[in-house]
Amino acid sequence: MQKIRNIAVIAHVDHGKTTLVDGLLEQSGTFGSHEQHDERAMDSNDLEKERGITILSKNTAIRYKDYKINIIDTPGHADFGGEVERVLKMVDGVLVLVDAYEGVMPQTKFVVKKMLALGKKPIVVINKIDKPSAEPDRVVDEMFDLFADMGATDEQQDFPVIYAAARDGIAKLDMDEEGGDFQCIFETIINEVPEPEGDAANPLQAQVFTLDYDNYVGKIGISRIFNGTVRKGDNVMLAKSDGEMVKGKISKLIGFHGLNRMEIEEAEAGDIVAFAGMETVDVGDTIADPENPVALDPMHIEEPTLTVVFAVNDSPLAGQEGKHVTSNKLKDRLEFEMRTNVAMRLETVGEGKFKVSGRGELQITVLAENMRREGYEFSISRPEVIVKEIEGVKCEPFEHLVIDVPEDLSGTVIERLGKRKAEMKSMLPMGQGFQRIEFEIPARALIGFRGQFLTDTKGEGVMNHSFLEFRPFSGEVESRQYGALVSMENGEALAYSLFNLQDRGVLFIKPQTKVYEGMIIGEHSKSNDLTVNPIKGKAQSNVRSSGADEAIKLVPPRDMSLERALEWIEDDELLEITPENIRIRKKYLTEAERRRHSRKSK
Repeated sequence: MQKIRNIAVIAHVDHGKTTLVDGLLEQSGTFGSHEQHDERAMDSNDLEKERGITILSKNTAIRYKDYKINIIDTPGHADFGGEVERVLKMVDGVLVLVDAYEGVMPQTKFVVKKMLALGKKPIVVINKIDKPSAEPDRVVDEMFDLFADMGATDEQQDFPVIYAAARDGIAKLDMDEEGGDFQCIFETIINEVPEPEGDAANPLQAQVFTLDYDNYVGKIGISRIFNGTVRKGDNVMLAKSDGEMVKGKISKLIGFHGLNRMEIEEAEAGDIVAFAGMETVDVGDTIADPENPVALDPMHIEEPTLTVVFAVNDSPLAGQEGKHVTSNKLKDRLEFEMRTNVAMRLETVGEGKFKVSGRGELQITVLAENMRREGYEFSISRPEVIVKEIEGVKCEPFEHLVIDVPEDLSGTVIERLGKRKAEMKSMLPMGQGFQRIEFEIPARALIGFRGQFLTDTKGEGVMNHSFLEFRPFSGEVESRQYGALVSMENGEALAYSLFNLQDRGVLFIKPQTKVYEGMIIGEHSKSNDLTVNPIKGKAQSNVRSSGADEAIKLVPPRDMSLERALEWIEDDELLEITPENIRIRKKYLTEAERRRHSRKSK
């Protein structure tokens, strides 16, 4: 029997999980001296590298002395909370990382609540102790209070604390010690995390917690073996969550070591492995012994709270920039995403229109950004929250919102959120002139709030939110205050006309940008929409004019990223997404059509 320990690393976004895992891989000698590897080696996806966030949970394994330690690096963003919850079921202990200045954040609360409910043993790592503003003692107290508030058992309350600066490879059990390496983390894991329960002699039971896909072998289920032994080529029974039993055969068994996956012949209880050979496998399914199949408890997967409609691009510039533009291609790509992404749902709602539901805007924009890079061209509607009927009452999702703002700007933010039906729950000074304010707010009210918030706090504010629960519908919420500048012509925008338009609002486009009727080229400075002509050139005549030599000075346009544009649009607008551009447009392109539809809706 191998000596195994299974741990997950959980924390709020940007508290240093992936950097800590890097250090563990490095200091355990998993990377050979000849191996090259990147910083944040676990963030393998391009978008993860660019944004510096973890989107998909990943697993790795290291050897320390004669132990095998399976480590799962989890996402810290609330939109991927479902991933964290599933991963926690697979491990026996948890490293809870907290920033030595920011302390307990909404996602820390969210993941700690899940961890305590599952009865896991925590090891608290206070990270970034090298920050000048770090207050490790205050943060340790915050963690004690959090565990007490969440109803932790005495054993869970008695957690070991490690102080670390993961980026520099330093860790120690006492703040007064000099230096120190990750050895104390390995020793704490071995001593504090319980051995996996289960017996290799029992009939096989393994549960799938993440899916992967390979073009050669098909669907891959990454799973934890709770009982028994599994070998390559074994016949097994797949117990689905709805009770259905499917016979299958393990065509490939894959083990983990460092960043590598290698084929193995067998694995036993307690280990985390991946296997291929069953196309119908889903998250939460049990791989069981065909003679005596006993299913494990199915997993609860978080409900989606937001929906958007992906549709075929039908603008005048459609099909000029993308490689995949038809509804069949779009449908295939979205169905492919649903194979491995269990937190999302897909339904067809019309000719070339597909409704995608997810946990939040970030999750949906990550999918759209990935598709755009793969050469897809499509349009997206404004996100809407999912409204449920619970016991005859119309209910909507509410979020727990935590903001850190400079003290002198907190009044503006509180007033803004008040208009959006937010209820303030607490207000604490954070030191260094900052305040932390907590709210409970309808998820609808957060759509489009981030841009406004950054403007109000001069870019210094930090906001984080996580799903609370469904509550009765709270009525109308204030939305975007300004109208749009809508093009009335097709052609290329000219500097002369943009120069004359920039007094009317903020522009989103540069000269030489292709425009068409119904495309939005900027934000109007008033609340109504304004149709404008961005392609009008200067009238030429042979008479000299007095203003002939005035230079045209253009204000740089506002850069509309995918997230920013998705938050900005209203119900009668769409985003047109191609591999090269993100354009904002009206659903109905001509002014006559828009008038007709607004009369109908009234």
